[in-house]
Amino acid sequence: MPFRYQRSYCGPVQAVILDWAGTTVDFGSLAPVAAFTRLFAVQGIDLSLEEARGPMGTEKREHIRRLCALPRVAAAWRDHYGESPDEATIDRLYQDFIPLQIETIRDHARLIPGCREAIAELRTRGIRIGANTGYSREMMEPLALAAAEQGYAPDSAVCATEVPRGRPYPHMSLRNLIELEVETVQAGVKVDDTLPGIEEGLNAGLWAVGVAVTGNEIGLSLADWEALPPTEQARRRDSAHRRLLAGGAHYVIDSIADLPRCVDAIEARLARGEKP
Repeated sequence: MPFRYQRSYCGPVQAVILDWAGTTVDFGSLAPVAAFTRLFAVQGIDLSLEEARGPMGTEKREHIRRLCALPRVAAAWRDHYGESPDEATIDRLYQDFIPLQIETIRDHARLIPGCREAIAELRTRGIRIGANTGYSREMMEPLALAAAEQGYAPDSAVCATEVPRGRPYPHMSLRNLIELEVETVQAGVKVDDTLPGIEEGLNAGLWAVGVAVTGNEIGLSLADWEALPPTEQARRRDSAHRRLLAGGAHYVIDSIADLPRCVDAIEARLARGEKP
């Protein structure tokens, strides 16, 4: 039998690539939901919170396309307008969506508790920080400015509209890795609160970490989360953890505040020659 060389990387994590809403800012990932529900309400279509959250993590025009394709939404649209939404309709909805999204982003731009401290700790260890998002650059500008004013500015920031394909394709993460000059994808970690974001990380060959409590899976503001009884918090937390693990996440954490110790666990596996 011919010898087969097995190459493995045994060094430390070199880069962490973070999502924005629900991961580093906007506890509960509320800004996108508010914008989508308002967009469809203006069209005379009531969109439930669950429906609005379904495609979360995808590029926003694609998100609108998927919402329009939902059987209930498509039927309501036909009842209201006499025809199904076509590409021209989706283009118009996306243009209408942009100012709504920018407005709601400004309203939900606060850093998630523990974010600034976690990133500072990672940086002391020489870990580079990337970020990517389903937002376009014009949506991201007010959010990036607000985050920087609170002490968070990633070393590389990529938007879905700046690559050939958004999530779950790996293009954004791969561009982050190039900009961060990471030596091997095995040394990278993708952190996201959505299933398309987890899949993006896996498709890029990265370690994938899901965020359960602060993001899309639970979808509550910090105040609403803290108001829940402990038993209900535990039920919702367990459900979110199970769903993200089932989506392929190597690890699931409650919030970005837990990320440094998760990186410790990943580095221990890398030291043993394990791969994502």
